[in-house]
Amino acid sequence: MKQISISNKQARQLWLSSQGLGEAPTGPLDVLGMIKKLGFVQLDTIQVVSRAHHHILWSRNQHYREPMLDQLLGQDRSIFEHFTHDASVIPMDYLPMWRRQFRRKKEHLDRLGWSKSPLHKSIRETVLERIREEGPLSTQAFDTKVVGQKKMWSRPPHKLALDYLWYSGELATCHRENFTKFYDLAERVFPEELHRTKITDEEQIDWLCRTALDRMGFGTVGEIQRYWDALSAAEVRDWLARSATALKSVEFETAQKSKMTAFALADIEERISGLKSATSRLRILNPFDPVIRDRDRLSRLFGFEYRVEMFVPAAKRIWGYYVYPILEGHRFVGRIEVKADRKNSFLKVINFWPEKGCQWNSNRYQKLTSELERMKKFIGVNEVVWAV
Repeated sequence: MKQISISNKQARQLWLSSQGLGEAPTGPLDVLGMIKKLGFVQLDTIQVVSRAHHHILWSRNQHYREPMLDQLLGQDRSIFEHFTHDASVIPMDYLPMWRRQFRRKKEHLDRLGWSKSPLHKSIRETVLERIREEGPLSTQAFDTKVVGQKKMWSRPPHKLALDYLWYSGELATCHRENFTKFYDLAERVFPEELHRTKITDEEQIDWLCRTALDRMGFGTVGEIQRYWDALSAAEVRDWLARSATALKSVEFETAQKSKMTAFALADIEERISGLKSATSRLRILNPFDPVIRDRDRLSRLFGFEYRVEMFVPAAKRIWGYYVYPILEGHRFVGRIEVKADRKNSFLKVINFWPEKGCQWNSNRYQKLTSELERMKKFIGVNEVVWAV
């Protein structure tokens, strides 16, 4: 297997380009096309400025607005919801390749004992029957209570039943109202031809590995496995062994100047030769953006150390509750804590930290001001207020 050498700058640009962040976030808007390019978009309930899924799409095209995703899910049926590394929206076209993930999630819950309890089985049957007869329902349509001592993350039986049926693919998200999920029978949500399509497990593994590499440019075993989080590391290694003649070995330079070996698809040299410099546009990214999510890859390629601190006690936080990385070109140049106050119609800058070793001149500050103005328009408030 011929080995290709990639500099750190090329590695960064290849990753950003593959993830839709290499160009300015302008031009014609194709929301479904953006989701297909990424493969999935993580959903998150927290709304400090805008929920993660909306922010991720806006970062790639700033003509995007929040109602557009709900239309793709609830009306067009061109995306569906399920679990990658977390709850996500996935292009509906990929449904046949997701059957093993339904199975994997069901098997995992079965190992935890979710399917053994007669009570839970009875409630699942009740939930299915009600949805079959009444149509789409949310958790608010049920009123079972937590059994036994209440603990953190305790869930009432009907929520466990809905989760089990959703993870296993018997139920699907029909639509959302103010982010409340409504469940319906999978056969009433998924297009029949896709729902019935049978793909072998080996074909699904091949697709998951190839599409992960396509969306990364190059990746280690762990990075390929973590991309969709629908495979085990052993399955990735087996696939790499089977596919060795169709892949290229890559040696890439890290931000720490060390060398690491990874894998790429056969067209890697063409991709590198066709690389353009990343846009100089400054962007405030979401903490759950796919470029940020794999912290090991983020550190290797950019030397940017980041963690989410929403669930860290305030006294132990290094930065803050919800802190946004700032990307300029192919570098992370800082981080910022901002919060929307929709009632009073402003976007508040709570804290701002230039990245160590990065000089902030007037031009860079002006770029940040411009991005905050664009973010203000995105969420529909009237002004930006600096509290620092």
